[in-house]
Amino acid sequence: MRLIIVSGRSGSGKSTALDVLEDNGFYCIDNLPAGLLPELAERTLLQTEMMQPQVAVSIDARNLPSQLVRFPQLLNEVRARHIQCDVLYLDADEETLLKRFSETRRRHPLTNEHRSLAEAIKDEAALLGPIADLADLKIDTARLNLHQLRDTLKLRLLDKPEPGTAFLIQSFGFKRGIPVDADMVFDVRCLPNPYWKPELRDHSGKTDQVIAYLAAQPEVDDMYQDIFAYLNKWLPRFAASNRAYVTIAIGCTGGHHRSVYLAERLGEALKINLKNVQVRHRDLG
Repeated sequence: MRLIIVSGRSGSGKSTALDVLEDNGFYCIDNLPAGLLPELAERTLLQTEMMQPQVAVSIDARNLPSQLVRFPQLLNEVRARHIQCDVLYLDADEETLLKRFSETRRRHPLTNEHRSLAEAIKDEAALLGPIADLADLKIDTARLNLHQLRDTLKLRLLDKPEPGTAFLIQSFGFKRGIPVDADMVFDVRCLPNPYWKPELRDHSGKTDQVIAYLAAQPEVDDMYQDIFAYLNKWLPRFAASNRAYVTIAIGCTGGHHRSVYLAERLGEALKINLKNVQVRHRDLG
């Protein structure tokens, strides 16, 4: 059995996550009372007609605060039944969440005559703290549109063919900010930049022209060798510590050339010794 617990602040994309999982064969339950989580897992194991049941549940601030405080204990009870259980936590900055509620005119579940929308968003983060602290995978949805969020969820949650650590090598551009869900960040802005070559500016780090240019730069190969040596040594240790997801972010200025090239090259090399390595380019295209 595989169980995915979806949580996060209102407006962060939980409904989209459940839709993606339902479209891919998961039985989905929205707004499950947290206290029912162990019973749901037990009943699914005993009564399901599926050989390998897949269930996703949403647990959020609509729960009683007393139930959310108990979440660590409830999660331990589920995992004690040897169930593969991933906790997904979606979030965005407060400004983005405020904007989304203003655009949709939805009512926040915590707002009332004594609590404004801004206060509700802040209070919600505190209420969901016990879940956020135990999340296996956190995704910042602030800069993702609906299609990008769907693609990210499919990549991180569904391209995981077997239990074990899923490693994501992600390129990004510093001008759009560091990915908040990154576990490690490598800054490669000191390397020669193809952007300043007019004939290469409109190409990406995945094209033959840029690959040839960067591969010919000694500094680029030195950086690659140093990062690869570190990751090749330490990522297996992360896997051995039962981490479900690890995100390695490679950043250059715009996220189009150097970081893309190195992310692709590192991903291919790491796949030799690691089972589940994914590559994503946040700012490409």
